[in-house]
Amino acid sequence: MFGQGEPTSPWECRDDKGPPSIPAFPELLTWEEIRTRNGGGRGREQWLVIDRKVYDVTQFSRRHPGGSRVIGHYAGQDATDAFVAFHQDKALVKKYMKSLLIGELAPDQPSFESNKKVSKSLLEDFRELRCTIEKMGLLRPNHFFFFLIFLHLLVLDAASWLVVWYFGVSLVPFLAGMIDLLVSQIQMGWFQHDLGHCSVFRKPKWNRLLQIVMINMLKGLPASWWNHLHNQHHAKPNCFRKDPDLNMHPLLFSLGKTLSVEVWNGRFNDRKLECDMYLILFQPRLFYSILFYSILFYSILFYSVLFCSGFFVVVGFLCFCVYLPRYLESTWFIWVTQMNHIPMDIDYDKNEDWVSTQLHATCNVNQSVFNDWFTGHLNFQIEHHLFPTMPRHNYWKVAPLVKSLCDKHGIEYKSKTLLTAFVDILNSLKDSGEHWLEAYLHG
Repeated sequence: MFGQGEPTSPWECRDDKGPPSIPAFPELLTWEEIRTRNGGGRGREQWLVIDRKVYDVTQFSRRHPGGSRVIGHYAGQDATDAFVAFHQDKALVKKYMKSLLIGELAPDQPSFESNKKVSKSLLEDFRELRCTIEKMGLLRPNHFFFFLIFLHLLVLDAASWLVVWYFGVSLVPFLAGMIDLLVSQIQMGWFQHDLGHCSVFRKPKWNRLLQIVMINMLKGLPASWWNHLHNQHHAKPNCFRKDPDLNMHPLLFSLGKTLSVEVWNGRFNDRKLECDMYLILFQPRLFYSILFYSILFYSILFYSVLFCSGFFVVVGFLCFCVYLPRYLESTWFIWVTQMNHIPMDIDYDKNEDWVSTQLHATCNVNQSVFNDWFTGHLNFQIEHHLFPTMPRHNYWKVAPLVKSLCDKHGIEYKSKTLLTAFVDILNSLKDSGEHWLEAYLHG
């Protein structure tokens, strides 16, 4: 698994000519030189390698369309497969790459850094799989599918307000309107997620424009903030300090065996932490308690306002038909997005190849019409992470191919029921607490 083989280039299956050409007399560089340009230390230079070509992204990272940090997570490393996975419009990207090119790896240098955990055969088979997927047209969106998605969420959103307007503010119309608003908001979230990955239109600018409409105007969140965080998550999933989804550790929840033990041993951020033992040991119960008491608060607020009149009815309407659906939407969103990651390996960046990084951090939930709709097709999390720009309606088509790849290389392809996935979140938090306790008692 640590071999320094030379797998086929991911550019070979493309119609374009790959990265910009090297100057007539390119500078030949070694991995020792590149590894030191990882964004730390003196000068904070950031170099990365794409298909044996070396690029200086120190200044460009600040204006990188995908966010300033995501490109820095690969500084000092080979980023070939991550680059191919994230970018659809290679002609557009080449305009930026040409001025960043500073040289190439010397002929005696391997294609990957010496400390990178790479399986040559796995990477070759994955790149061949990606070529097959492109030839099958599975990276091309079905616009009619996304039109129906867009139409159904707009109908739900309009219905939520029309029900209350037409039937009044009695309990039943309130409940019906709230449910419609809840469902429309979560479906908007899944749709803007598609747009953020540029999987709805072929041109990035049209995805960005509609995403701004969806998340900025209809959901009240900035698209730039979402993309900045979410792209980092995809670049290094479950890698502490690189995946923003893990920022809850250790202040709210303890995550993963390595990090949980580290909290007690006091090596986190090179300083001793004063940890709340109750929080760590009872975090699964805390997870439930936060949900329970929040719902209880909103219920008391609603019923105390429901039977009032005048100004208080307006306040009650806003609380129940705006804030409560938003809270329930957030709960729905968190459970769905974390069921595929929290139970998986959580650690620091181990500098594995693209395929291993994604497979070790993700799992699937079994396919069904309800699961596909309920999760916005994020039940196919493995396929989504391996091919982040793939339209979601094609996940089920590529899933058997990915499973065959995993079987061939002895990698577990995890898929579970929706209920099991939810329970595994709590079991994972419980296990993390037990790891902390073990370090506390015997460390």
